[in-house]
Amino acid sequence: MHTPLCDSNRNEFISGFNQIVIGIMEKAMIPGLSIAVIRDGELFYNKSFGVVNVDTKKPVTSETVFEAASLSKPVFAFAVMKMVDRGDFDLDRPLIEYASDEYIEKVFLNEKISDARIKHITARLVLSHQSGFPNWRGHDPLQIHFDPGERFSYSGEGFGYLQKIVENITGLPLNDIVTKEVFETLGMTNSSYIWQAQNQDVTAYPHDILKDAGEKRVFPHSHAASTLHTTATDYAKFILAIINHDKLENSAVATMLSPHVLVDSESKNIEWGLGVGLQNTKDGRSFWHWGDNRNFKCFFIAYPDQKVGMVYFTNSVYGLTIRKEIVRFVMGGEHPIMNSVLLRNYSELDSLWMEFIRVLVTQGIDRAIAHFQQLSKDYAASDIVAEFLLNRIGDSYVRKKNYSHAIKIFQLSKEAYPDSWKAYHGLGCAFLENGDMELAVKSFQKSLELNSESEIPVEILIRLKNPKD
Repeated sequence: MHTPLCDSNRNEFISGFNQIVIGIMEKAMIPGLSIAVIRDGELFYNKSFGVVNVDTKKPVTSETVFEAASLSKPVFAFAVMKMVDRGDFDLDRPLIEYASDEYIEKVFLNEKISDARIKHITARLVLSHQSGFPNWRGHDPLQIHFDPGERFSYSGEGFGYLQKIVENITGLPLNDIVTKEVFETLGMTNSSYIWQAQNQDVTAYPHDILKDAGEKRVFPHSHAASTLHTTATDYAKFILAIINHDKLENSAVATMLSPHVLVDSESKNIEWGLGVGLQNTKDGRSFWHWGDNRNFKCFFIAYPDQKVGMVYFTNSVYGLTIRKEIVRFVMGGEHPIMNSVLLRNYSELDSLWMEFIRVLVTQGIDRAIAHFQQLSKDYAASDIVAEFLLNRIGDSYVRKKNYSHAIKIFQLSKEAYPDSWKAYHGLGCAFLENGDMELAVKSFQKSLELNSESEIPVEILIRLKNPKD
């Protein structure tokens, strides 16, 4: 595999990369980024760019801690495979056999076991996303949507189930387990699945769809699927452990990186191993994963045979818009994962959506709406910006109490998507908060017409039932 990474010397690589990353960060409106690059089975380059917070302007450094989002999953999988190595855990034994029904009902399901198919869920099926669980249950009771092992379906809930079983076996909480099995053995001194108070001064802050900084949330509980906090250099140590078969038996690494299920029927080149995605190209097999905690986004990819790889973290909702540009410069080659069903919904850096949002953030809402209307002469609304993204912008303005801007965005949304009950609902909320009850009532009424299950505020329901009051 001859990549730009392998074909250039370190100084050439650094000079070229520093130029490209600054430009794409500005274009993608990403405040901060940290990256680590692997070559010849060792850390080749690590660098941080931008700021942890647009308000404080504090710079990102190699010690800056980011939310790793779903990059939490591969690290947990590594810890599980170490237990398998020692014979403490069986990948193919039903997880329900490792705990009492009462334990599973109390700490995971929050209800009585009602679906017998849970008896067939194993660690192998969880780690390869074949459990049958949804990604997240939300406020609904957790259901199994298909027979375990039937197909691939990405699931954070599955990892939560496996976490509770491993905690029951060891008698330890998640962070203590992974600290013992992974962090300490690999020297990942700045990594944790629970918030560490000492990280307050080195944490990155999330930045939303309008590039505004938000509060750094503290997760109430650790979760194997999503709550890892780490640095790019720490995470590179984890990738190196897999590449170099360090602290994990060769057979266990081979099992992690062997294909267990096809991700979708569209591409025969995208499969899933245990805890990691797999991509097959003419350059060989790579393992990879993306992370998305809304306003923190990240990505890694590595080719174990060539002993090259990279990981980057961002503190922006737009952090995955640059995935192609970063990977193209660092790795070269072809990467079908970039357009796979798993990453397809993330905007491209040069998309019409990003063009619209750049105008909104840099030139203001009126120029952005005019730009949208100009684009609409040549493109369908759905080609410019998805309905849910327009409504998300409106919701963001409502949260910031900028109701005039929210009203303009929701009006644009309902004009672009006349059948969008969410646009009318959002517009009703904006009118209500802005003190215009009559327009709020009309908007909510239209939302109800389009969707009878639309959740209407109590004061609006009273007005609808008693229109003369």
